[in-house]
Amino acid sequence: MMAPGDTLAAHEYPALADLMDMLALRYSVSPKFLAPPAPTAAQWQRAADLALRAPDHGGLRPFRFVIVGDAQRLPLAELFVQQALRRGHDTSEAQKARERAFNGPGLVALVAHIRADEADVPAHEQWLCVGAALMNFLNALHLMGFGAKALSGASVADPAIRKAFCNEGETLVSWVVAGRPTRAAHPKRQAAELPVIQPWQLPAD
Repeated sequence: MMAPGDTLAAHEYPALADLMDMLALRYSVSPKFLAPPAPTAAQWQRAADLALRAPDHGGLRPFRFVIVGDAQRLPLAELFVQQALRRGHDTSEAQKARERAFNGPGLVALVAHIRADEADVPAHEQWLCVGAALMNFLNALHLMGFGAKALSGASVADPAIRKAFCNEGETLVSWVVAGRPTRAAHPKRQAAELPVIQPWQLPAD
């Protein structure tokens, strides 16, 4: 049993090293490379529980996940069609929009509630919590053997679609699709040339 103040080190706990190696293999997987089954209700819940480990100044919990079940795909498809038509797309484009409602074996909406009346927790900190929750959610799905991807686009900004998912003061942030990957995930881009972590130095006068 760990004592207060103890920390886990990868070299002391081989299973932890394996876990870190596994997390390093997580990449977004396109819906076309996701096959059934979708996560079960219990697996979605496990992912949401890990999302709650995100840094959350003030304990505001400014996010929630909404599962779109199989029975809700058709109503969502109709919302997507109407959104496409309102944007001036023809019937062919509207059909493509309809098909997006069936992306991935599993589908979840990420909803944020950013409070403007929290003086001690500015909006950008709340958005950081939402982003961290999303990453924890995706990592959890990855560790359970699922591929997943966060998708946004015009649908999340559509007033009718937002109304279908959001309460007053909430924002529809993105969709999360998930399923069993049919091919190994891989990065789309090469590693950035600029370092993402470096020692701090005072700027020269």
